[in-house]
Amino acid sequence: MGAGFRLAFGGRGREKGREQGEVRVVSSYTQHAIAHYWLALTVRSVKLSWGRVLRRGLGMASEIANGDKKKACVVGGTGFVASQLVKLLLQKGYSVNTTVRDPDNTKRVSHLAQMQNLGELKIFKADLTEEGSFNAAVAGCQFVFLVATPVNFASQDPENDMIKPAIQGVLNVLKACSKAKTIKRVILTSSAAAVSINNLPGSGLVVDEKDWTDVEFLTSEKPPTWGYPVSKTLAEKAAWKFAEENNLDLVAVIPSLMAGRSLTLEVPSSVCLGMSPLTGNEFLLNGLKGMQMLSGSISITHVEDVCRAHIFLAEKESASGRYICCATNTSVPNLAKFLSERYLQYQVKTELGELPSKAKLIISSEKLVNQGFSFKYSMEDIYDESVEYLKEKGLLSP
Repeated sequence: MGAGFRLAFGGRGREKGREQGEVRVVSSYTQHAIAHYWLALTVRSVKLSWGRVLRRGLGMASEIANGDKKKACVVGGTGFVASQLVKLLLQKGYSVNTTVRDPDNTKRVSHLAQMQNLGELKIFKADLTEEGSFNAAVAGCQFVFLVATPVNFASQDPENDMIKPAIQGVLNVLKACSKAKTIKRVILTSSAAAVSINNLPGSGLVVDEKDWTDVEFLTSEKPPTWGYPVSKTLAEKAAWKFAEENNLDLVAVIPSLMAGRSLTLEVPSSVCLGMSPLTGNEFLLNGLKGMQMLSGSISITHVEDVCRAHIFLAEKESASGRYICCATNTSVPNLAKFLSERYLQYQVKTELGELPSKAKLIISSEKLVNQGFSFKYSMEDIYDESVEYLKEKGLLSP
């Protein structure tokens, strides 16, 4: 893996007849759901609410009526992760709905339009801040991938620019899901920033799904970009509270910093940050250093692996709770050393002051791996692809 790296396991009359046929199918499966519920009551082993049982029965009917074709909604289709997720879902034969704030912005949605030749892809207008705007997009779907989140690292008012909108956005999407009758599972994209930031002493620490970022520490100390980890932490907690109260099957994916080729026109900030030791962008390199000082390590994963984990956990019936998705843990000094030795054509700065070369903690993907998931991309793979990608974009010399 290279120096200093560790794997983290861690026609009409006919239409009328078809419509009536569809109604009969739904009626049949509604009756099936009712029968199942009362049988469960008889044996005194009910673990599901009536609402969830009914949704499952109707979901079965929807699958029959649609020829067993799976349908998913990806919230925030113009993003780095969401774009790749849409592509993978289409390649797996899913019918996909995705949401964007402005479908008329051809620059932002052109890559989505190009993906319509891969399968059935519909683009819906929706806004995280508008309750009810996601109802049409999630209707008829079995899975909803809640990827989008408001991000504004330059904000002078993170509370109103990121934190409150993130919480409200999650709740607006989940409210739409709770109204739909076909949703089997919602997959929320959280962040390693929601588990790894704690003002804890020592080293050799292992962070897993039971851990949460210390919001009180962040809001009192207010380090640079503190609003983002607070927004991701509080939004995820709000999602779990809503899911429990409304009997929604929710799974959270907790990815690390991501790199790899993007389908979007613009180079994602995540890629720029992870590639800063190679590009020499001092502002971003300082941001990467700050990430290590705040969280204790630099954890990196290929965007495709993150998207594969989303789909894996959607389809894995036994999956539940939170899942960290992190391929590799390292530190900025060890990352710089790795890059300087692998890409000799670039002047990589390896003298980084007193920044510890050993990561303070490991963000463990053990739960995800034990569920049966395997990572496709190594650190070498991630950076080889990212280097070629930035060359194509003119951000690295050939």
